[in-house]
Amino acid sequence: MSAQDAINVLVIDDSAHNRHTLTTLLESAPDVRVMDRAADGEEGLKKVLELKPDVVTLDLEMPKLGGYTFLRLLMRTVPTPVIVISSYSHKSDVFKALELGAFDFIAKPPRGTREALEGLRNELLEKVRAARHVRPGQRHAAPGARAMAVAGELPLVVAVGASTGGPPAVQRILEGLAAEPTPCVLVSQHMPSQFTRAFAERLDRIGPFTVTEACDGDVVQPGHVYIAPGGRHMVVAERGTKLELHTPPPTPLDKYAPSVDRLFCSVAQVLGPRALAVVLTGMGADGAEGAREVARVGGEVWAESEETAVVFGMPGEAIATGAVKRVLRLGEMGPALAALARRKR
Repeated sequence: MSAQDAINVLVIDDSAHNRHTLTTLLESAPDVRVMDRAADGEEGLKKVLELKPDVVTLDLEMPKLGGYTFLRLLMRTVPTPVIVISSYSHKSDVFKALELGAFDFIAKPPRGTREALEGLRNELLEKVRAARHVRPGQRHAAPGARAMAVAGELPLVVAVGASTGGPPAVQRILEGLAAEPTPCVLVSQHMPSQFTRAFAERLDRIGPFTVTEACDGDVVQPGHVYIAPGGRHMVVAERGTKLELHTPPPTPLDKYAPSVDRLFCSVAQVLGPRALAVVLTGMGADGAEGAREVARVGGEVWAESEETAVVFGMPGEAIATGAVKRVLRLGEMGPALAALARRKR
């Protein structure tokens, strides 16, 4: 591959060891080139303006100019896809970074074993390749929250699947649903296990819904949002007249855990024509098989449009099945769900 065709990456990290490690992992692929490295946000911003990389990897805790300020300035001047490299000890930081415009994040492995570094390499290359195709300004910014009271019975269950770009997108949908905060929302978001609880806690603080990481045996309630635990699936089952959540571990055949397909298929099986599945931004095809199953039983499948999806992989694959009934911009999704919830009361 020629240098012109390579994906050009700028690595920003205050640790020389981390800069060297990330450079080695990235340049192990023939289609990726680390064009330069920076030791802090101030130096990094200058190099972005000068070199115009395709993708930036970013450490959040840096001297002179921290990661948050870097992101604010970058998105105002030269919007560029940014992948945050975060430690497990700073889980909540990544969600603020995503709201400020970061494309996605990767968790540093707690130990630098050969297996851990190989996993980091694979995830890093996958996300760098996807980030290159993001159009400028096509990142989900989350608006402010409104407090509303939760009341009434459970008129609507919404199953949501998302991957890259998903956390701000899920928040945006909940904001749009704030005018009708009685549905139950089940979210399967591709995310490491150490981060899903922090994601749920963050969403719980900003809106009218009670948001928790799902636990095995949880009874589905109106006005609640359940986030599938990272590393496990979330599926729905009947328990008498109630709906109950189960969180089984993945099998060796499962590519994703949590799996959007597993959630959608369980919703289709339990709710039949009342099933409603929403496919948001993300890489890959997770959710397409589940979308087919929801449509087969007479339920509805909605997908985020290419205009607003950070990565159109998952919505595009779902649409290609022919199972999707509505394709909506992200900003239209929440209000449309709220209107549907009012009709189903």
